[in-house]
Amino acid sequence: MTSTVAFLGPAGTFTEAALVAFEKAGAVSDVQQLPVNSPSEAFQAVREGRADFACVAIENSVDGAVTTTFDAFTEGDALQVYQEVDLEVAFAIMVKKGLSLDDVHTIATHPVAYQQVRGWLTENIPDAKFQPASSNGAAAEAVSRGEVDAAAAPERAAEIFGLDVLANSVADVKGATTRFVLVGKPGRPTERTGNDRTSVVFTVPHEPGSLASILQEFSYRNVDMLRIESRPTRKKFGTYNFFIDLAGHIEDEPLSEALRALWLRTENLRFIGSWPAADQSGPKLDTTEFDKATAWVEKVREGR
Repeated sequence: MTSTVAFLGPAGTFTEAALVAFEKAGAVSDVQQLPVNSPSEAFQAVREGRADFACVAIENSVDGAVTTTFDAFTEGDALQVYQEVDLEVAFAIMVKKGLSLDDVHTIATHPVAYQQVRGWLTENIPDAKFQPASSNGAAAEAVSRGEVDAAAAPERAAEIFGLDVLANSVADVKGATTRFVLVGKPGRPTERTGNDRTSVVFTVPHEPGSLASILQEFSYRNVDMLRIESRPTRKKFGTYNFFIDLAGHIEDEPLSEALRALWLRTENLRFIGSWPAADQSGPKLDTTEFDKATAWVEKVREGR
């Protein structure tokens, strides 16, 4: 079955590489690519039915959260994550054919990518002016049109746009990775694997200790909180959306019970998804004590 997938284009971006990885893993099949200019546009394509899924970057091991993706989750109707993939990220420095580093006075790349190659640029072309691009592929395309002198992008982009590579495997932090997620309309979560990630977003009442008391719901049930991010709601100054990633699946009773408690204590709670963790060596939810407590309650109910 053909799946239309919106991704940060044009061709030659790491997001396109992540899309290929999702297809190889069987998360989507017979993919028809829909290149767009931002995570917000990718999500809107799904909401409007022009795409079945969106493939977007959500986190980088060097620069942290991709804030434009987090914001896109709250811009319209709820969407849901079904899969994730981690890609090691390194860049090629590319120019029009025949040019050298001495000819580079401007260089373009995505702002997140810039944070990953800034040290190399400072050391090798310190006088080059950085120009932000909507994507790494768009940066390479800008070089081909003569709008900038160089781009930091995946090496495949040089092949697509007919550019020379002056340096490859460029990364200030070797082994840096970016996490990408496959997002669609709400549906049944991906099957539990035993090493899963669950994500929600919510706002909290303006009351002393409200966030701290909410987070304790996870601690009480031994649910590991993997990440918390806050983003302005854009509705009222001083109000924030809180994004939380948890170890475990909504089918795990300790986690689902914690989410029930959140529903009672938060505002605008939205389920972002439960899906297999890309890093299968990461934290797992240990339900042993919770299961013992559940068994005890059942025993008392039955008069045993």
